[in-house]
Amino acid sequence: MSKQPPILVVNKPRKARKVSSTKKKTSSTRKGKRRKRHSSREIPHWLRVILTMCTVVAFSLAFYYFFIRPYAYRWKPCYGCKEYGVCMPVGYEVHGIDISHFQGQIDWQQLSNVQSLKFPISFVFMKATEGGDLKDETFEQNFKSAREHGFIRGAYHFFNPKTSAQKQADFFINTVKLDTGDLPPVLDVEKIGDLNQKSLKTELRIWLNRVEQHYKVRPILYTSYKFKTKYLSDTVFDTYPYWIAHYYVDSVKYQGKWQFWQHTDVGSIKGIPESVDLNIFNGTLDELSQMTIGKINKEKEQ
Repeated sequence: MSKQPPILVVNKPRKARKVSSTKKKTSSTRKGKRRKRHSSREIPHWLRVILTMCTVVAFSLAFYYFFIRPYAYRWKPCYGCKEYGVCMPVGYEVHGIDISHFQGQIDWQQLSNVQSLKFPISFVFMKATEGGDLKDETFEQNFKSAREHGFIRGAYHFFNPKTSAQKQADFFINTVKLDTGDLPPVLDVEKIGDLNQKSLKTELRIWLNRVEQHYKVRPILYTSYKFKTKYLSDTVFDTYPYWIAHYYVDSVKYQGKWQFWQHTDVGSIKGIPESVDLNIFNGTLDELSQMTIGKINKEKEQ
């Protein structure tokens, strides 16, 4: 019997195993079921189109609600009542601005020309202090220039909920020297910080009482429409003259009494390099004059 070479024994081809027809059928059946299951999970084309359209519509509505609607008032027709680059509120005769270092270096000589326009600027509020140790770098010059150019002037303090109200009040008093003819001091409240509503009210009353005691006049309370409604709508804070910030609306929606309305933050006035807040006084120029220091104190004495 002849023996095969070793190399042939090692590389001898193996006989192919016969796969039974039963196994083939089972395998093909499983693959068929998988295909059916996979195809049954696919989303129909028409449904994909509908879902895509719904997503686009939802995104468009959300974008309009949060980014377009609040500012749509800017593009409304003004019917001849446009000034300083915005639509001016109808039915008010006394207009003003409020400024800080954000407005840059102001040309007061050029700014004084607005007193002869259709909507003359009569009063100017200026930021004086913030918290317990931050003084606005432009305050002293602006405060002096406003008086020299014939504007009724006022000063405000930006309240910091993280700092003692007593310290903030003393800082404002030491910084701002109000004279006869100036508007009452203003407390600007925009943040609650880590305080709860009760603590916030307590701190604000400390500042208001301390400042009123010093200047002998009731301070003005500045805050937004939403902030006032949410945190400060009660009989105590309703007794203070209210300066409301409420932008891009035709009229103030606040139901209570108010004296000033900051109606936009994008005013454009010659002499002021940056956009500026525009305000109106809810009354006549004579009534505004009656609010100033000296006039109020005189009324109290009588």
